Amino acid sequence: MTHDVSRCGLGLWGSAPLAAASSPAQLASRPSLTLPLSALLPGLLVGTLDVVLDSSARVAPYRILHQTQDSQVYWTVACGSSRKEITKHWEWLENNLLQTLSIFDNEEDITTFVKGKIHGIIAEENKNVQPQGDEDPGKFKEAELKMRKQFGMPEGEKLVNYYSCSYWKGRVPRQGWLYLTVNHLCFYSFLLGKEVSLVVQWVDVTRLEKNATLLFPESIRVDTRDQELFFSMFLNIGETFKLMEQLANLAVRQLLDSEGFLEERAPPRPPRPHRNISALKRDLDARAKNECYRATFRLPRDERLDGHTSCTLWTPFNKLHIPGQMFISSNYICFASKEEDACHLIIPLREVTIVEKADCSSVLPSPLSISTKSKMTFLFANLKDREFLVERISDFLQKMPSKPSGGSRAERKASIVDAAPEPSPAPQELSEQPASPTSPLGGLQGGRAQEAPTASQGLLKLFQRNTPMEDLGAKGAKEKMKEESWNIHFFEFGRGMCMYRTARTRELVLKGIPERLRGELWLLFSGAWNEMVTHPGYYAELVEQSTGRYSLATEEIERDLHRSMPEHPAFQNELGIAALRRVLTAYAFRNPTIGYCQAMNIVTSVLLLYGSEEEAFWLLVALCERMLPDYYNTRVVGALVDQGIFEELTRDFLPQLSKKMQDLGVISSISLSWFLTLFLSVMPFESAVVIVDCFFYEGIKVILQVALAILDANMEQLLGCGDEGEAMTVLGRYLDNVVNKQSVSPPIPHLHALLTSGDDPPEEVDIFDLLKVSYEKFSSLRAEDIEQMRFKQRLKVIQSLEDTAKRSVVRAIPGDIGFSIEELEDLYMVFKAKHLASQYWGSSHPPAVRRDPSLPYLEQYRIDAHQFRELFASLTPWACGAHTAVLAGRMFRLLDENKDSLINFKEFVTGMSGMYHRDLTEKLKVLYKLHLPPALSPEEAESALEAAHYFTEDSSSEASPLASDLDLFLPWKVQEALQQEEREEAGNDIQDKRREEKGTSPPDYRHYLRMWAKEKEVQKETIKDLPKMNQEQFIELCKTLYNMFSEDPMEQDLYHAIATVASLLLRIGEVGKRFSAWPGRKSRDSAPDEDEPSAPDPPQDPAWELQPPAAGDPQAKAGGDTHLGKTPQESQILASILTESVLVNFFEKRVDIGLKIKDHRKVERQFSTSSDHEPSVVSG
Repeated sequence: MTHDVSRCGLGLWGSAPLAAASSPAQLASRPSLTLPLSALLPGLLVGTLDVVLDSSARVAPYRILHQTQDSQVYWTVACGSSRKEITKHWEWLENNLLQTLSIFDNEEDITTFVKGKIHGIIAEENKNVQPQGDEDPGKFKEAELKMRKQFGMPEGEKLVNYYSCSYWKGRVPRQGWLYLTVNHLCFYSFLLGKEVSLVVQWVDVTRLEKNATLLFPESIRVDTRDQELFFSMFLNIGETFKLMEQLANLAVRQLLDSEGFLEERAPPRPPRPHRNISALKRDLDARAKNECYRATFRLPRDERLDGHTSCTLWTPFNKLHIPGQMFISSNYICFASKEEDACHLIIPLREVTIVEKADCSSVLPSPLSISTKSKMTFLFANLKDREFLVERISDFLQKMPSKPSGGSRAERKASIVDAAPEPSPAPQELSEQPASPTSPLGGLQGGRAQEAPTASQGLLKLFQRNTPMEDLGAKGAKEKMKEESWNIHFFEFGRGMCMYRTARTRELVLKGIPERLRGELWLLFSGAWNEMVTHPGYYAELVEQSTGRYSLATEEIERDLHRSMPEHPAFQNELGIAALRRVLTAYAFRNPTIGYCQAMNIVTSVLLLYGSEEEAFWLLVALCERMLPDYYNTRVVGALVDQGIFEELTRDFLPQLSKKMQDLGVISSISLSWFLTLFLSVMPFESAVVIVDCFFYEGIKVILQVALAILDANMEQLLGCGDEGEAMTVLGRYLDNVVNKQSVSPPIPHLHALLTSGDDPPEEVDIFDLLKVSYEKFSSLRAEDIEQMRFKQRLKVIQSLEDTAKRSVVRAIPGDIGFSIEELEDLYMVFKAKHLASQYWGSSHPPAVRRDPSLPYLEQYRIDAHQFRELFASLTPWACGAHTAVLAGRMFRLLDENKDSLINFKEFVTGMSGMYHRDLTEKLKVLYKLHLPPALSPEEAESALEAAHYFTEDSSSEASPLASDLDLFLPWKVQEALQQEEREEAGNDIQDKRREEKGTSPPDYRHYLRMWAKEKEVQKETIKDLPKMNQEQFIELCKTLYNMFSEDPMEQDLYHAIATVASLLLRIGEVGKRFSAWPGRKSRDSAPDEDEPSAPDPPQDPAWELQPPAAGDPQAKAGGDTHLGKTPQESQILASILTESVLVNFFEKRVDIGLKIKDHRKVERQFSTSSDHEPSVVSG
């Protein structure tokens, strides 16, 4: 193969070779066949490639040609107007194409691959550069239909987008199409006669990352539990990876909270031209923007971005026009400067009074003025579409609800410029919250909650002595200076939600928030203020509704109430305990998914110190639902995710310490307590609350920075530790001596003070020095990077938790089930996949109930009858052809013991085990029970009458009763064993009864141990416990056996054997009628009396036993209600089948369920499959 770089000039071809050892340049001495190529890489490769000669194509001065040795045709790969441009093209080809070509042996295959690759790039480029108005929305629909046909997806599976790329199967790239659906990643390729079809569920993805290696340049790696997949050669790898991240994130969140994909319901917008992109792709893009918008400005979770535009904002504090972006939603106008710390602004529309277009000028083009109730005016300029923007804001203002009378204390607090004490709540606020009786939980609840002092102010004001600042000396002076600094800041930058937030604001936060302003600023920076103002009376309603309610959460709350900062005087009093109880109970009632989690009590107790109950409640909402997502649930997933981030950051910033910490296992021990309680449980209160100040302003970033700074400060000591306990002691002593020398509150004893040794007390560390070091050394952390790392860690954590759940479920399965651990785990994955399929596809059948993570692991995944039939058909060793669905329905009804139309994994495995791993007797017992109620429905029993003539010539239409006396015809040895067992049990019971009556001596402890063991022992069902089968049920059993044998290699022998057995059993039933009315015959169902003579011995002659009754025999009519006599019970069927070796071999044959599971997964498209058959064409 030859790659040429040629230059054209004055109608002659001259050579301009590029140095490449494996690609010698040649002079192009004749015209070449060229095909136009619009682009190989955006902004890089410009040229043409086509399969038809384009003689009118413009001749470029430089070209890269492709030609094989045996071909007379050149293919133009790229062209350029300068040597520099063509060199860039060549470098791209070297990095992305030439290494791949060395794999092929056949030159024709090389040309086919190059042409296919270039065609794919052309298709992608044309799709992206085509004007929107000319795009055909039908192309996407066509691709979606091809995807469903190729991969067997149902109508409910929606395509999000598709891309041209290469999948690396071994060392060979397979050029094809990547289809990204809501629930699956699919890839299809047909190259050089080989087909590759790949399907991966997003819920199975354990790792997703974009990387660049020598072997896989600019590739995306997708890992599952058992395979690693690499995709490369994307036209826009960034866009593809971002979409894959979103879909994988949605999938793992479905595992976490059982919420499926829900499209964003945005307000209607003006119609736009159709684009060749799915509505789901646009919805996912909107979802990502909404999440970023809410996180940036700490807005409520239901706020949706309407649009954004570039503009400038006039900042009066420094008299500058700051460039940035304006964001508009239904309730807020926000601004973020291009420089990260320059300025952030949040304007709630409820505060807006005037929106007007100012006069344009050369200095202020297209200005817009917005005024608020707090007498602040904001001036925006350089707006691209000012008319439309004003129209949208006006529409939102018209939809704003009228302001409730009286207002909230938070809004009144916004207008207070000084730090004066706050007034008591207005009467209107009290009347909004109805009264309710006092709860037996103790303390003030319901209506009395509004009479409590905590309804209007924080506990710190109630329990702290009002010592004048002058009496506090240097600390008081420092506190006074802080308050004055904040008052100046409020004067310059505004106060309340409309404050200009700049680098100066962060500086003041890092220096410490004054005690009197702490509650207000926490509400402001966390965004809790917005939710409290827009939900007046909500907390009071929750308190009333939750009063007197008892649940697991309330029990846990009661247990932990007195463990919440017991060293603080506010919680040594019933007033503080009652307030804490009301807030925690109200939140558990609001969010039952979280309910209550340990550490919430510690955090909430601190919130109550600086704010009223309602304020503490909304701060807790902001903390649990927005700022620390997924932290406070039963599995503390969010904390585990951030623990993984902390480990990764430790490797990056403290590589020397990282391995040591991993070996000691310290990271997992310290991070949960540090993160869940925001250091409140491990650090003196006065110091930890300063970190909480920074947390409400900066978010989780500051917690990670401080944690890294703590490890860095103790690096030498930690490197010398020999075990985890020693390392924990080092860190505990350090944290206990982090002090706040500026605190004006009286010191509170810290619970970890015992860690400090009096002999060698560690050096005190000022909390503000620790914060300063954390920002100096680790300030490179960005919120966007943390969110990216959270996604990566969330995949690992949730999949790890799913693996833990799988192991827990497998351990809960009894040991005698017969399956190995590996087989049980495989069955669990298949069972779980079937449950999840119902969640995101639904289908025409009603889906199973959504997974509830709060339930025990064994009950979290359940399937319905339709899903069970699909699994049964794939996994059962008893294939019955068309009759399989009927047998599956009976098995489902048999396993569904609680009759809720759902079965869990344990019930499912029990059914599978009965068919796979039981002995012959147990397998037949299962089969027998499948033909008795409740497994056999009444409709099926009636249909069996039509088949009765197959086994008998009697034409009577009357049904037979239960056979109560057929055990007369059991084989003598079986019956004798049963009689002996019954006599021994009866004798033991009588002896125990007589011993108790005589009362000779009290039973010793061994007697009670035996009784306890007997009660605990699982009572196995014996043959005599099974109900008896009537004739219709027996006919159904025979039909099942005939269908079961239809696909077996020994089909004819099995048919003959079962016909013999069925005929024999029916004849036994006929003979049974003759003895059913014997005088003195006693039913075996009653208990034997040792004083009465035993029943007469059964006949000894088997021939006589099988002889049918004579016609017209009066004994045959003794029953008076049957035409075919009585049918056998399970023991008789067992005895009869034992006489036929072919039947014994059939039921004792071992079947490998592992092969069944593999076949099922192939059908379900769980793994990639490849074949040489001609596939359906998939094109762009």
